[in-house]
Amino acid sequence: MGKVITGATMSLDGYLAGPDESGFDLLFQWYENGDTEIPTASPDVPPLRLSAASAALVEAEWGDTGALIVGRYLYDMTNAWGGRHPMDVTTVVLTHRRPEDRPDDENFVFVTDGIEAAVAKARELAGDKNVVVNGGQMARQALEAGLLDEVGVDLAPVILGGGKTLFGELGATPVQFEGPTTVVEGTGVTHLRYRVKNQPSTP
Repeated sequence: MGKVITGATMSLDGYLAGPDESGFDLLFQWYENGDTEIPTASPDVPPLRLSAASAALVEAEWGDTGALIVGRYLYDMTNAWGGRHPMDVTTVVLTHRRPEDRPDDENFVFVTDGIEAAVAKARELAGDKNVVVNGGQMARQALEAGLLDEVGVDLAPVILGGGKTLFGELGATPVQFEGPTTVVEGTGVTHLRYRVKNQPSTP
């Protein structure tokens, strides 16, 4: 069985997005500042152009991923990535209400019974590969439920001054991690990977 992982590109002051969903152009400059092209499966997302070091890491991690978990907000905001997630795996969408005109298929599966059910479904779809949980609310819920094994941070050299954090308003702290187990220096980004050492303490 694979691992359950979350991760995100983050500013130096710890934000995944700036105020009012700003700052993405600064956070994700490393997606297009290299010479190594990585195609995506989404018709709406152009190929990534990464430095050699970043590309080697991303290709390995994408290859080890068997399913994703995202929230309904991201699914709607991206317009479902044009029909297929860029990583080319089935995406489990955790939502209070499934879209009436969208049946489950090889692209998207909708779960309404909470994060535990979403992780269980994603594990079933992933088989021996890893499950990746989107940052923010999904990551917070997975960590609080004791379901996360690893956390990845792609640290971008920018300060956003506010916005959304990786785990949102985490209700149970402290949480400790082991590592970094991986440190990769890309161009305009430092990739850090950690193992969850202990699960959150009940407040």
